[in-house]
Amino acid sequence: VQLQASGGGLVQAGGSLRLSCASSGRTFSSYALGWFRQAPGKERELLATVNWSGGSTYYADSVKGRFTIYRDNAKSTVYLQMNNLKPEDTAVYSCAATVAIRPHSAADFGSWGQGTQVTVSS
Repeated sequence: VQLQASGGGLVQAGGSLRLSCASSGRTFSSYALGWFRQAPGKERELLATVNWSGGSTYYADSVKGRFTIYRDNAKSTVYLQMNNLKPEDTAVYSCAATVAIRPHSAADFGSWGQGTQVTVSS
């Protein structure tokens, strides 16, 4: 499945952004999806996952309560709503797809979209 992320940008601390990741594949609903980020000098971090139906989600502690992952299978798109953004959220954000039922790390994901930069100013 091919993925393309968008929606990044510059926002002030406390602000919100919504990232989108659209797929051109016809089997989008067969995949679980995840959002990752990587800041300069840091390891890639798994932020959130959503299962094929959207009924099951996972969040890293660093974003729990602030970020929401959801999907629209009719539009073949997964979203990451980011609220109350902090300067430490500054990173390149990427989406990825997997056939794994309970993905736990980047190694579980086989298809990746290009990243989108999110910069949060203080």
